Amino acid sequence: MAGGDAMSTMPATLATTQACPTFLRSVLAFARRELREAITSRWFPLYTIGFAVLAVATSFMSLAGSGSLGFAGFGRTAAGLLNLVMLIVPLMAMTAGATSIAGERERGTLLYLLAQPVSRLEVLLGKYLGLSLALCASVCIGFGLSAGVLAWRAGGTGVGSFLVLVALTCLLAVVMLALGLLISVSTRKASVATGIAVFAWLTLVFLSDLGLMAGTIVFKLRVQELFALATLNPIQAFKMSVITQLNASLDVLGPAGVYASRTFGGALAWILLGVLVGWGVLGIAAAAIIFSRRSPV
Repeated sequence: MAGGDAMSTMPATLATTQACPTFLRSVLAFARRELREAITSRWFPLYTIGFAVLAVATSFMSLAGSGSLGFAGFGRTAAGLLNLVMLIVPLMAMTAGATSIAGERERGTLLYLLAQPVSRLEVLLGKYLGLSLALCASVCIGFGLSAGVLAWRAGGTGVGSFLVLVALTCLLAVVMLALGLLISVSTRKASVATGIAVFAWLTLVFLSDLGLMAGTIVFKLRVQELFALATLNPIQAFKMSVITQLNASLDVLGPAGVYASRTFGGALAWILLGVLVGWGVLGIAAAAIIFSRRSPV
């Protein structure tokens, strides 16, 4: 019986082993398709050029606080670019993700894709991977142009801080893309999905700083509650993570920053990174569940 049980499990094991490469090939095929379409679309060059121009302009304006001629160094520029990233990158990622599935459904091409011998999860993950690569490429090109100018005018001082900002910005883009895809699979028209994504972006941005200050005054929030609300916002979690990784003091964030530094110490950086990764995982998981249950038309 033991030999028979072993023999019966072998086909299942072989089937699983063969299914994994097939799944990965399908996901990579859809990722290449999505990356190619993203690069040839309008939004990729517009977002890339716009972000690069703003990044270089911010680098130049950070000169005003340095009191010297030429561009500021990498460290000062990384701090100056933080607020720009918090505004622009989430909008880029959420709108790109929001139009992905909804646009395919509206054009009628989603029905054709799902008619192929592939699962919906493979389609969704392939699109997510392809768009993630496109967004990260757009962000890196923009940062790269800014870094080139900075290196030319100010040398390589503080380049480590700049690279940390680039890496965390790519993580933020991937996380917000997952939320954009969640919106996309829940709607039928790309215009509606884009409108919801912009509204969600405005809500997260408002709750990042102004909303927290207003909530503290109106609801008389305790410092623990203020920190919890700040941490649960992916944009605010990104901001605190960047400040922590740059070895800067969280005192600039007020009582919540002081409380976080004293309570969690060195573990705070990992907590904030965990929050960001958690938002991305939950977003893409929820998108996969909804996508598997909705009609393709």
